[in-house]
Amino acid sequence: MSNAAPVVAIVGPTASGKSALAMSIAQRLGAEVVNADAFCLYRGMDIGTAKPSLADRRMVVHHLIDTHDVEESVEVVGYRDQARAAIEAVRSRGRTPLLVGGSGLYVQAVLDDLRFPGTDPSVRQRLEGELAQVGPEVLHGRLAAIDPAAAEAILPSNGRRIVRALEVNEITGASFVATLGPAQPWTRSVRIGWDPGQEAVDRAIAARVDLMWRDGFVGEVESLRERLTRARTASRAVGYRQILDALEAGDDPDTAREPTVVATRRLARRQRAWFRRDPRVHWLQSSWQVEQILGTLEI
Repeated sequence: MSNAAPVVAIVGPTASGKSALAMSIAQRLGAEVVNADAFCLYRGMDIGTAKPSLADRRMVVHHLIDTHDVEESVEVVGYRDQARAAIEAVRSRGRTPLLVGGSGLYVQAVLDDLRFPGTDPSVRQRLEGELAQVGPEVLHGRLAAIDPAAAEAILPSNGRRIVRALEVNEITGASFVATLGPAQPWTRSVRIGWDPGQEAVDRAIAARVDLMWRDGFVGEVESLRERLTRARTASRAVGYRQILDALEAGDDPDTAREPTVVATRRLARRQRAWFRRDPRVHWLQSSWQVEQILGTLEI
């Protein structure tokens, strides 16, 4: 694969401007985007995921957007296989693939040959039973005590991922994060971390949430509500979860606005921490730095 175009991965915290950067690079390189945001896979989840607009998708080809119904559960391995197939298809057309998103495990699963630990059905069933009884926050607290690195990378609301991390720890005695690496790269890649800084990202998150509400985010969630209540994965998305909780409690869904800001900022910090652990990521804050990196690597 040495002669194939390298994958250019654009990663970093949510609301940092990754999508805009990807559009700029794609137009310069004649590239195609492969989505690495876990929730942009779902049809109908448009406003709350800040999904690339139809205009952008007409201008630059995007892959792995709107590929799943909200009631489907997407496994990391299944996503990896789809993303790698999309990357090879882009390369077959003589174009550069851009892997863009903030879902750290998805990005790493595509770019590296990770060793995914096995599973134990009895352990998984017991932990899922505990999850149903006490909720994800309690299990996240347990995870933080025995595997701080995994707890830092997983949202307290992500019960499915918390259960998996606890299962891996119980089966292997090792950190969930440690069991994933180090790993050999699957292919050549250039990993660009885009992060204008915590204060700037926090401001951008607040502005984005305000825009989401103005664009009808509450209505979007209400239209998906029945299906989201049956969804194991999609219902965990930040913003969607907060509005669903408000609706279930009989509260005004506008009360979910500030919790959405808080949860999104917490997500951004976890994303930043995940990608900062990878020394192969070139952290940039300006477009001229991007030009310099791409020029040096002759992409």
